[in-house]
Amino acid sequence: MQITEKGLSTKAEEVSLSNIQSDVLSFYEPEKKREITTQNFGSDSSPQDLIDAGFDKIEREVKDELLRKFKEVDPYAFEKMILILLKKMGYGDFIETSKSSDGGIDGIINEDQLGLEKIYIQAKRYSENKVRETDIRNFIGAMSGDTRKGIFVTTSSFDSKAIEKARDAHHTIILIDGSHLVDLMHKFN
Repeated sequence: MQITEKGLSTKAEEVSLSNIQSDVLSFYEPEKKREITTQNFGSDSSPQDLIDAGFDKIEREVKDELLRKFKEVDPYAFEKMILILLKKMGYGDFIETSKSSDGGIDGIINEDQLGLEKIYIQAKRYSENKVRETDIRNFIGAMSGDTRKGIFVTTSSFDSKAIEKARDAHHTIILIDGSHLVDLMHKFN
């Protein structure tokens, strides 16, 4: 730490506890500050670049922590959180299906406030496993006859055959992986 020039030029007789001014004894740490502000950035980074990078880092850490917690939560609580998220996104009311023998459907949401169109929901809370083609095929089978729209959400990811099956289905199926899920959770609070 260093004392400013003004602090060094002040005579001891002029300094007492009653008249100390903050600018007389201002300290700074030029070496340490420089390390913090230029760490991982070029020397031409603007203060706004540094602020933006700091916010991005905090946001990423929050999202990573949120995804980690999703992977640990009770599967039924996870299903409920997905339905609440979709409601916050502007869809109509939702119906929770029974926990046992739900036929591969974890919830049903109304696409609109009046419930004219239904969207079926499947939520898989996986720690590491990827959603496979058979999971998508089972979901399509559960949707048959009742609706043509579905949302399949997972905390992990989808393997390439699952993505292909969803894309080629006669139904419209939206796939939301863990990364996209936390982005939506963050966006819609």
